[in-house]
Amino acid sequence: MQSTDAPPSTDATPEPLAHAGHRLAFMQPVPRNLVHRASVAEVLLTDSARLDDTTFLVAAQWPRDHALYHPDAAGRADPLLFAETIRQMFVYLAHTYLAVPLTHHFIGDALDFSLDDTAPLNVGATPLNVVLDARWTWHGSRPPRRYGMRLDVVLSVGGRVCGSGMISGVAVDDRMYALLRHKDARGRTVPDGDTVGVPWVPRQVTPAAVGRLRTKDMVLERDPVDLDWLLRVDTNHAIYFDHPSDHVPVMVALEGFRQLGYLVVNEGLWDSPLALVSSRVQCLAFGELDQPARLVVEEAAEPTGSASLRRLRVSIHQGGRPFAVGTTVWSRPAGPPEPPEPGPRVERVERVEPKPGGTRPLIPSQRGRR
Repeated sequence: MQSTDAPPSTDATPEPLAHAGHRLAFMQPVPRNLVHRASVAEVLLTDSARLDDTTFLVAAQWPRDHALYHPDAAGRADPLLFAETIRQMFVYLAHTYLAVPLTHHFIGDALDFSLDDTAPLNVGATPLNVVLDARWTWHGSRPPRRYGMRLDVVLSVGGRVCGSGMISGVAVDDRMYALLRHKDARGRTVPDGDTVGVPWVPRQVTPAAVGRLRTKDMVLERDPVDLDWLLRVDTNHAIYFDHPSDHVPVMVALEGFRQLGYLVVNEGLWDSPLALVSSRVQCLAFGELDQPARLVVEEAAEPTGSASLRRLRVSIHQGGRPFAVGTTVWSRPAGPPEPPEPGPRVERVERVEPKPGGTRPLIPSQRGRR
């Protein structure tokens, strides 16, 4: 009996319009160790080309669906696929073209992305082939022990530019990494009480309320005493912790900013939620795995005076100080514009350093949620 299934299409892969002649393949992922992934299934990059000393082209394929990075209700690819692609590029280009040793530790200090045109990100009948123009900059490097670097990228889909992003940080050897970890841990205090290591129980929020499909993918939980939002760090999660880490990965912090942002800006908008279109994360210190981490909403704004565009600034505090700050921008999906309200409206929340007893960030009402 013959199969009636047709093989996948082998159409020519799209080329970035600004670099005709540089063809990139989407046939298989790059080696997983070059992007610091343990699972081949989590590798997004497929090919690359070096244009000169500091500029590159990189190809990536985004899956039609993913256990964690799934399309939204409107069928658009998860924007955090863009963030993860930028992270993988940072490591891959450093190892592949720029002689940074595979044994070095990467420490990020900033990661941001912005999507100016989301129409090309609609998920269709095949995976999404994306091309990224990348520019590399060295800063503060002292090789071979320390490499300081920044990567700026422009995202194209089908030859259409739709977003940009940036990541910066350092790569250091074992000795310098140990010194940095020891220095960063000094001065931190672990709050008294039994909050560290308490088994996680979801409280008053569902996966749908934070834009997720599965309970296991939620990184938010409520403090049972003061109702603060805490960052849930599950080191057994197969994607957040694809491989062992001695600190909170930047993608976990970014997911915390995304989930709390979704919860705050979409209260009462479940039929037509705002979509994440921009995010910036600043890493100020290492986030420890064995200490409670509290998320504090510092500012919620409507920069155009319309509820169709919201900006949120959130910090994550641990041991008496913030270790990450994230700013997210949310926009209403394409459709008829909503008339703006007169003048910009900004809600400011006084920044208060968390104490062992907890602080009270801006918390959306839970009325009407099930």
